[in-house]
Amino acid sequence: MRIVLVGPCGAGKSTIARELSRHGLDVVVVGQEHSIIRDLWRRPHPDLVVFLDASLETVRARRGSDWPEWLYRTEQERLAEARAHADLVLDTGELTIDEVVQRILTVLAQRGWNGNRESR
Repeated sequence: MRIVLVGPCGAGKSTIARELSRHGLDVVVVGQEHSIIRDLWRRPHPDLVVFLDASLETVRARRGSDWPEWLYRTEQERLAEARAHADLVLDTGELTIDEVVQRILTVLAQRGWNGNRESR
């Protein structure tokens, strides 16, 4: 199973990717928030697109209180298409890392993933 993670800076994409990789999953973090290519998130041919959301307040708590609002808004605009097509949208400011990972694993299990690398 190939999972693509997208979301604004500070949403926890790298952290969640690391945790999902421990479960034997093929996880790709797509820097859609930095790209004007609207469908960059599609390029790795994902089986599941997960949008990790975070409020400006959450991003500032993680990245520094001076994180610019204009940058956050720009990232949200660049992420709009990925969010609209995501299979799962999770707010990482409201959920713990373990809760995010568990929700993703639950969706994968519902789609027939059985926990091994060959189930793609």
